[in-house]
Amino acid sequence: MGPPDAILGVTEAFKKDTNPKKINLGAGAYRDDNGKPYVLKSVLKAEKMIADEKLDKEYAPISGLPEFCKASAELAFGENSAVIKNKLYATAQSISGTGALRVGGAFLKAFHNGPKVVWLPTPSWGNHTPIMKHAGLDVKQYRYFDAKTCGIDFKGAVEDIKKIPQGSVILLHACAHNPTGVDPTPEQWKELSQVIKQQKLLPYFDMAYQGYASGDVTRDAFAVRYFAEQGHQMVLSQSYAKNMGLYGERVGAVTVTCDSAEEVGRVLSQVKILIRPMYSSPPVHGARIAAKLMATPELRKEWLVELKGMADRIITMRKMLRDNLTKEGSKHNWSHITDQIGMFCFTGLKPNQVERITKEFSVYLTKDGRISIAGVSSKNNAYLAHAIHEVTK
Repeated sequence: MGPPDAILGVTEAFKKDTNPKKINLGAGAYRDDNGKPYVLKSVLKAEKMIADEKLDKEYAPISGLPEFCKASAELAFGENSAVIKNKLYATAQSISGTGALRVGGAFLKAFHNGPKVVWLPTPSWGNHTPIMKHAGLDVKQYRYFDAKTCGIDFKGAVEDIKKIPQGSVILLHACAHNPTGVDPTPEQWKELSQVIKQQKLLPYFDMAYQGYASGDVTRDAFAVRYFAEQGHQMVLSQSYAKNMGLYGERVGAVTVTCDSAEEVGRVLSQVKILIRPMYSSPPVHGARIAAKLMATPELRKEWLVELKGMADRIITMRKMLRDNLTKEGSKHNWSHITDQIGMFCFTGLKPNQVERITKEFSVYLTKDGRISIAGVSSKNNAYLAHAIHEVTK
């Protein structure tokens, strides 16, 4: 019997708990203030438009729906970027962000000229290591998170990156770093770009939260767009699970930026060869929804308002939790709760404190102290603050 998934196992334990005050802060899926899944109104409108068009259910091309791929690249790089204007992107639809990472990993294994090693920040999303290893790549780490400050160890990150063998692949979280919620500042991104260029490293951006972190798709794409402006070639993974709420539709994209239109053609031909034995072609429904939201002006406007609404709720819950911890009389510095961004917060809770908060208060989270702020509401916020205070005082 294989071990249960660390994150999904938290949800299983939560379901078995009979405490009416129980809180599930494990899984990374948005909830409204009533703790319910939220389907965006713009998504429902897009689905109705698609239904009215009475489209067929034929296979998509191996690389996915062309209109979706084009809109994805434009959302990531910006319509006025040289990458878009000169059509220097080879983009394929993928099975959400996980599929994008896996296809990108397979491409690097087959065609990357440098060391077949992906350098991950410490910590990184738990699935990054198995995805890259499954693609046949080696995985190593560079410093990123400072447990003392619950912030970024920027000095350590730069020191480590300067020692990475030239030509290696470096994985970067574009925004809303998972699991810590700790992002570099724009100035730090600029320094990272310079160091990465000096080391001749290939950036592999994982952008699972564009627009969901700050509420602004342009602001959240800063790192990707700046690196592109600075002439980095890169691999990019995108997911529409969080920013469109299309979790179960499995909508994503993988992009390789290129030097010429001729190279785009060659790269895309090889990406298609890699995809064919994996899953043949991607599903159409979710990609049609995403394409409608991005390419239909009135729907795009509504989607961006809803997206900001989701991001703002998360930001509000962070502030409320910090305020409630102060009201509880906690003497700890909880500024990292509001300094961090996105769905997740690295609380700084130790494994023994995590065990206590689950056992005594039925608050479920991963052992590393990561909580999903999406599971926090105005109704359970004070209870959560009380529980955290009790196990940390």
